[in-house]
Amino acid sequence: MSRPPSSPAAADSALAPDPRDWLAAIIEGSEDAIVSKNLNGIIQSWNAGATRLFGYAAEEVIGKSITILIPPDRLDEEPMILAQIQRGQRVEHFETRRRRKDGTLVDISLTISPIRNANGLIVGASKIARDITERLMAQEQQRLLMGEMRHRVKNLFALANAIVSISAKSSASERDIIANVQARLSSLARAHDLIMSDRLLGPANEQHVALLTLVRTILEPYATDNRISIHGDDCDVGGKAVTNLALLLHELATNAAKYGSLSVETGRLDVNVTIDGDQTRLVWCETGGPEPSLGGAAGFGSRLERGLASALDATIEREWRPTGLVASIITSQAAICV
Repeated sequence: MSRPPSSPAAADSALAPDPRDWLAAIIEGSEDAIVSKNLNGIIQSWNAGATRLFGYAAEEVIGKSITILIPPDRLDEEPMILAQIQRGQRVEHFETRRRRKDGTLVDISLTISPIRNANGLIVGASKIARDITERLMAQEQQRLLMGEMRHRVKNLFALANAIVSISAKSSASERDIIANVQARLSSLARAHDLIMSDRLLGPANEQHVALLTLVRTILEPYATDNRISIHGDDCDVGGKAVTNLALLLHELATNAAKYGSLSVETGRLDVNVTIDGDQTRLVWCETGGPEPSLGGAAGFGSRLERGLASALDATIEREWRPTGLVASIITSQAAICV
């Protein structure tokens, strides 16, 4: 009697790899480190992902204690893990640190499961370790940025409150008070946009903006017909100083637009920055405007300028020349870089 031809399904089954081969291929191809150990903590298997993560080749670690990966200050973790495994419990996403072959530490997330033999007895444990360094760095960056944002918003609200409060005590008309407050807040908003721009995030999330860029941004509303010149040395202004400096520059620009060179079509403004060692000097030189008057610097603006200068640890010198106001802001690099 002839044998019936085998079915396609039976032929495929005969050619299919053993399930253990499938499992071995999955383990070997995993990006995660997959390691097994017996109940004495001796390493039994070690995949390519473990070599990439920890630096050891399989032949260097198989037969050795898993403690070669554990930093001295975390050795107490191993007995607790083994005890949990012996009770048949799985350890889910246990975040810790382990030591590479070169001695450096790596942040990992561990998932640990019991290994049972054919009789159901627990004979060891499998460990899946995933490098979480980038995730932790991203979380830390987010935490720092959120902290900086809370600090910045709190300061801006406090400064806005001070502007409104002091303006209300001035002798100006209600319309002038509203206009002044709006103008100052608008100037702060432009500076805030600069410092919070992603392209200005420096190393370790240090927020900064170039001083000449800040000056150009504050003076942009007045820069018509090439009447404003901004030049000189440049330096970084830190996030803590930029708000005060922006508002100080705004006060000078406002006075120039009301009483000085920017109040007439023929007037010009030259802003020059020089850096000499730790000292930064910004010279504000107006020409071609009306005859200077001390009245332009009186009132709320002058009180605000004194407060801002104090916050910046700066000195403001004014010289009322026949050709226009010349003001110098002198401060240290240390004061404006923070």
